[in-house]
Amino acid sequence: MTEKLAGRARSKALASIKGWKKVRGRDAIQKSFKFADFNEAWGFMTRVAMAAEKADHHPEWFNVYNKVEIVLSTHDAGGLSEKDVALAKVIDSIA
Repeated sequence: MTEKLAGRARSKALASIKGWKKVRGRDAIQKSFKFADFNEAWGFMTRVAMAAEKADHHPEWFNVYNKVEIVLSTHDAGGLSEKDVALAKVIDSIA
């Protein structure tokens, strides 16, 4: 089972990912992305989906035209874990 991040490890992990914000009322992080058009947004989502599948860790997301909102949390850990931080870094590198 994956462990939930806490204390210093949590602070250090969150400091390593820029632009990700805590989700109010949940132990999760969120980031919004905006692209030139739907095609670019969909291509981004496809690349993220492939990386997420490889990591066996899947985002919650919402897409409207050129905007993609992503929420990360590890359900079996009951909140934010290192898996979320690692996937956030991959997502940022894809964006």
